[in-house]
Amino acid sequence: MTDPIRVLVVDDHPVVRQGLRTFLDLQGDMTVVGEAADGAAAVTAAVEHRPDVILLDLRMPGTDGAAALHGLRERGVPARVLVVTSFTDPGAVVPALRAGAAGYVFKDVDPPALAAAIRAVHAGHVLMHADVARLLATGDTAPAGAALTPRERDVLAEIARGRSNREIARILRVSEKTVKTHVSAIFTKLGVADRTQAALHAVRAGLV
Repeated sequence: MTDPIRVLVVDDHPVVRQGLRTFLDLQGDMTVVGEAADGAAAVTAAVEHRPDVILLDLRMPGTDGAAALHGLRERGVPARVLVVTSFTDPGAVVPALRAGAAGYVFKDVDPPALAAAIRAVHAGHVLMHADVARLLATGDTAPAGAALTPRERDVLAEIARGRSNREIARILRVSEKTVKTHVSAIFTKLGVADRTQAALHAVRAGLV
């Protein structure tokens, strides 16, 4: 058996946190390793508990979700962040995605869909609606010298479609190690730090 996905729940409402903990603890492949009620506590808890995935509310008193994302990046926390928000306007989640979130779901999401989203971001997927991708790409400029090889462009297109390295390897009929090498080269050439930022370049370049 593989180790369960370690989840940190961040929300300022105790009832929401308890509800998420109860549901996630029923999943055979997940375990809740901690909770936090605001962004500052989220960063501290993430450093302490080393979660794989952080469920992060955006609107919280004190340090909000967007600020927490910046704090997580500054502390070098490798966890994937899934925003769980009540905002329905795609533009409202753009700052969080720019700050490094791997995707978002709405708070009225069906429980099975939430579990699927957690598994997806843990596997390296980027959960991004097309409308949000367009908003993220607006106004960005690709760095100079970001010339990708044809194979790197293929890999980048699959990253933007939310594919994991294993899925890309299967689609392109290459080894997973080869895909990892291509991904590293793409990040270096584009000057990006994660798959979300790389996906923006793919959208902007018309690869997807």
